[in-house]
Amino acid sequence: MTALIIFFGLLFAGLPIVATILAGAIAFMATNDLSVLFDSIPIQFYGALEINSLLAIPLFLLVGEIMNKGGLTQRLIAVTEVLVGGVRGGLAYANLFTNAMAASILGSAVAQIGVMSKVMIPAMERAGYNRAFSGAVTVSSGLLGPIIPPSMLMIIYGVVAVQPIAPLFIAGIVPGILIVIALALVIFLYGVFGPGLPKGERGHRSESFKIVIAGVVPGLIPVVVIAGIMLGIMTPTESGAVASIIALGLGFAYREIKVRDLGKIMLDVATNTATITGLIAAASVLSWALAFQGVPDLVVEWMKSLTDSPFVFLLLVIVMMLILGMFLESISVLIVVVPLLMPVVTALGIDPIHFGVICTVATVIGLVTPPVGPGLYIAMVQADIRMGALFRATIPFLIAVLGVLVLVAAVPQLSTWLPALMTSK
Repeated sequence: MTALIIFFGLLFAGLPIVATILAGAIAFMATNDLSVLFDSIPIQFYGALEINSLLAIPLFLLVGEIMNKGGLTQRLIAVTEVLVGGVRGGLAYANLFTNAMAASILGSAVAQIGVMSKVMIPAMERAGYNRAFSGAVTVSSGLLGPIIPPSMLMIIYGVVAVQPIAPLFIAGIVPGILIVIALALVIFLYGVFGPGLPKGERGHRSESFKIVIAGVVPGLIPVVVIAGIMLGIMTPTESGAVASIIALGLGFAYREIKVRDLGKIMLDVATNTATITGLIAAASVLSWALAFQGVPDLVVEWMKSLTDSPFVFLLLVIVMMLILGMFLESISVLIVVVPLLMPVVTALGIDPIHFGVICTVATVIGLVTPPVGPGLYIAMVQADIRMGALFRATIPFLIAVLGVLVLVAAVPQLSTWLPALMTSK
């Protein structure tokens, strides 16, 4: 209990999460007569980073940085506007579908919401869309970042749960598509039963053709990644390297990236990588201390006393992840909670790949829920709107995402079918 008080006290005091987790781990050791473990903390901290799967993190971060600075995301936006911009509510659908395409490249919800907010919210408002609705579409669509492969959260889950990354990537495809369909349905219903949606505008056919051609090549990056993994040609790490090379080549070809920009790009990637891997290492120390004291066994017994139904357990996990996601960043939630729950997952016979999809979707929803909700804050700044109005407009979209999440929890085959098909070849 003392360790918990210290952990949340430091967290709400604003201490960096890495230091908070380490302080919580040390407090737990000190209050449970585990001081003998202190000398082994550096070894445990370093050992958590000696994992080959972690190499994929800087590579996919590099892809995202190049996409943002190389103008490739804007080209994807232009393509979707050509394809669906002519229908009623076309910009809303273009926002959603661009997010779906960019999700498979950026892999980060926060980065994705930031990029799309700068471009799509002002454009939708100029076209006559309600400001809060524009922000809600952007924020909720940004949740696709960590779901559709390649996904940074899937990599992190694979590391902390000791699961292969490739099946986790593939497992997010069907749930991601279902979420896209659900969000599109909300937009449609908003146009039918809500205030209505502005008419779309179709561009000149010759100009549209040029835009599509210019945007097709960046759109091939996720195809190369997913196809390479599914066909067994590349590992997730190798696919990240290939995607980085393609994105960098396109950035130079479009003259959006100069050699002088590479230093800043690499520095941003290194900083973000250090933050993520630091979290993983700190959480491994905490998980190690908890395991030494037998806490995972106590969690197993407690959870099994509540229910022996895998579906009910998954619902409980979803509720817990949603609550934690309101206060903690999604990466932090995964690396702290997942090691504790994995013994329960094994005991109940739940597929760990399926569990990874549930955890990933549940934690990422916290990005757009108060009181923290970094995704909401990003859109608030871009749309110049209060959180209350933005969150109210986002609620129907969150309900749709939660509906898909419960469906996936009830039907494991939705997330396990494609990985099983991949491994059977």
